Amino acid sequence: MLRLPAAISRSASRLMDLVFPPHCEVCDQSLHGVREGAERWLCWTCWDSLPVLAPPYCKVCGEAFDGQITDEFQCGNCRERTFHFEFAVAAFQAQGALRHLVHRFKYQRELHLRGLLGRLASQVFRDARLRDLNAAEWVLVPVPLHALRQWYRGFNQSWELCRELSRISGIKTVNGLKRVKFTKAQAKLTRRARLENLGSSFALRQMERWRGVLKGKKVLLVDDVLTTGSTTNECAKVLRREGEVEKVVVISLARS
Repeated sequence: MLRLPAAISRSASRLMDLVFPPHCEVCDQSLHGVREGAERWLCWTCWDSLPVLAPPYCKVCGEAFDGQITDEFQCGNCRERTFHFEFAVAAFQAQGALRHLVHRFKYQRELHLRGLLGRLASQVFRDARLRDLNAAEWVLVPVPLHALRQWYRGFNQSWELCRELSRISGIKTVNGLKRVKFTKAQAKLTRRARLENLGSSFALRQMERWRGVLKGKKVLLVDDVLTTGSTTNECAKVLRREGEVEKVVVISLARS
């Protein structure tokens, strides 16, 4: 496929916006003027209404807390668990308009939203721990779907976010994990049931090939919505044990 230079692509996009004025993906209001980044898809009102995940939140799992907490803290759930990733951080809370956008993307197959959601997910790089990453030292790895679920859905939402994040950040993508066990949907399970449900669910894809790519790397493990961290923890365990990566950090668009 022919790829246009960035400047030409931006000019073509702006010309198309003049011919076919864009509308807000949340409220459908017509958008006017030159707009960049995520604001290209949202009106100012809807942009300002997005539930940004702001401190205070757990320094390990990223769960948000109410109250006046000024120091870094670790929540009670994390103190009782052992994680194979360094920490997890999300850009937004899975609420309101953001949650609706994610559902449209995943379940209604509105793939045109990947540009917007990728831009929104890139807000995680504002976290002080991720702000000065050396792109050459890191790779982006998506949480995989089982082949049957991906066939039914038509795409892996985490892989689509990875591609957008790579375009924005310059960090290489590695689709190096596979899901080898078809499991029940995690959303309706208890924390303990999630862990039992996920046992031995993941492995490296083409182990010898991807171990060579991943060994010694730092990994940004990408998921669309982080809930308890059980899925990402199992993925991180495989990356560390089979892929021999140096460290794993979980980044997600939203935190449930």
